Amino acid sequence: MRVVSLVPSLTEAVAATAPGLLTGVTDWCTHPAGLTAARIGGTKNPDVAAITALAPDLVIANEEENRAPDLAALRQAGIDVLVTEIRTLDQAFTELDRVLTTGCGLPRPRWLDEAEAAWAALPAPSGSPRPAIVPIWRRPWMVLGSDTFAGDLLARLGVCNVYADHAERYPRIPLAELNGSGAELVVLPDEPYRFTTDDGPEAFPGLPAALVDGRLLTWYGPSLLQAARELPSALR
Repeated sequence: MRVVSLVPSLTEAVAATAPGLLTGVTDWCTHPAGLTAARIGGTKNPDVAAITALAPDLVIANEEENRAPDLAALRQAGIDVLVTEIRTLDQAFTELDRVLTTGCGLPRPRWLDEAEAAWAALPAPSGSPRPAIVPIWRRPWMVLGSDTFAGDLLARLGVCNVYADHAERYPRIPLAELNGSGAELVVLPDEPYRFTTDDGPEAFPGLPAALVDGRLLTWYGPSLLQAARELPSALR
């Protein structure tokens, strides 16, 4: 079987399970290291002609990561496209199983069982949720809003996204408003914007900052096992 992945998380999931299936991946597919599949452009601007030339049996995509017109063009070219929707941890486990077992025809991998068990074993948060803001970009400042996978992970770990009820999923919020939001924590991932100790915390004086691995917060795949082990302590 020949598979093209348009989603970095799903690329890692397939590569960890049956790496020989991958014939094409995006320029943003960085895990695992040493991918040898053809590069077919970005998640938002894949080269449809290049993908078609690879003659894949299946293209795996995501409704947030990829653009509907690109997926429609692939289908029009006669290619089978499997589109995932992942906005919660439970959805992630369900969709990963669907991609790997139904889409790729593989046995359910051990790493998926281990990741699901690791999250199920985490103790329920004690006390009141800790209100937090979660910037994902600056210039302009953008934060996690409603209905996001990362927001669901944080809620399971006792962190309440201040903007979880915002009308938008990734709203632009002025810095002054962020600092006046009542948050008790700012969570700063290193992707998509690369926040560091010198770039990010200084904008929120007096507010504790948790610098976290963005892959652990936003990727769904084999990294979920590591996320269950490391995110709880990173957010304290």
